Amino acid sequence: MRLLMLGGTEFVGRAITEDAVSRGWEVTVFHRGRHAPPPGTTAVHGDRTAPGGLAALAEGEWDLVVDTWGDAPTAVRDSARLLAGRAGHYAYVSSRSVYSYPAPAGLGEDGPLVEGSADADAVAYAEDKRGGELAAVEAFGDGALLVRAGLILGPYENVGRLPWWLNRAARGGPMLAPGPRDLPIQYIDVRDLAAWTLDAAAAGLGGPYNLVSPVGHATMAGFLEACVAATGSDAELRWTDPAVLQEAGVAPWTELPVWTGLGEPHDHMYGGDVSKALAAGLNCRPVARTVADTWAWLRSLDCVAPQRSDRPAPGLGAEREAALLGL
Repeated sequence: MRLLMLGGTEFVGRAITEDAVSRGWEVTVFHRGRHAPPPGTTAVHGDRTAPGGLAALAEGEWDLVVDTWGDAPTAVRDSARLLAGRAGHYAYVSSRSVYSYPAPAGLGEDGPLVEGSADADAVAYAEDKRGGELAAVEAFGDGALLVRAGLILGPYENVGRLPWWLNRAARGGPMLAPGPRDLPIQYIDVRDLAAWTLDAAAAGLGGPYNLVSPVGHATMAGFLEACVAATGSDAELRWTDPAVLQEAGVAPWTELPVWTGLGEPHDHMYGGDVSKALAAGLNCRPVARTVADTWAWLRSLDCVAPQRSDRPAPGLGAEREAALLGL
């Protein structure tokens, strides 16, 4: 297989690129040159946001293109149009954020979607991802695979969610744990996303797929206990009622990464139906493996994870946490 990876040097793109190389595929990585691509690839440089930025892709043929773009849909539009006729399949890593809020628990791929346009400049994340989907379908039709990922965790994470919890657990001591303990969470290990995307594209699948672990695959307790176990610390989880956190104005998702609170936000984020992807071969590794492997990677970086410049670093300040715990 000949893969053209648009990006391929950070987080999702890197995981997909490394998986493809491990399969013995011929991989071309198109990127801006800010980070070194994985070994075993051919690198070509360009900037999708600049005039003439796709010149390096004017020639060449590939069996598969994978695109993780999450900004202005016009970049997906221009890339897909340029490559149509010279690539057999176009896999676009989208997001479950494209579903209109609030999405009820159990929603499948046929749920209502936000508005989007392939010709739009950057609007907001959900609308941008929907516009990217439309751009891919416009150029590739049934050859467009729309990977609607949920929360993505694992090695190479550059958003900061799991790295923050791991570093917090490693610090030890009383540790605020947002309840309830058995609150189900859905996520996808970036390596499971990579494997499924390449398998599905190689099999010729097209259309939208929710790609996240099944409901019940993990809970907040299993996730946080795995963080404590992986770091080997003496952290003591202090489970805190969601109502207490809400009254204190603690921001779900940002101050307490991964945790959404209860009700509509939780159902929207963690209630997706993934039966279609499971039927198409999705396998999800245990949460303990995702957490332990991410800790091993984080330690190789002296526990300082890369952070995307367009995303604020998440997490609760130590003083605020202590105050919430009454320390």
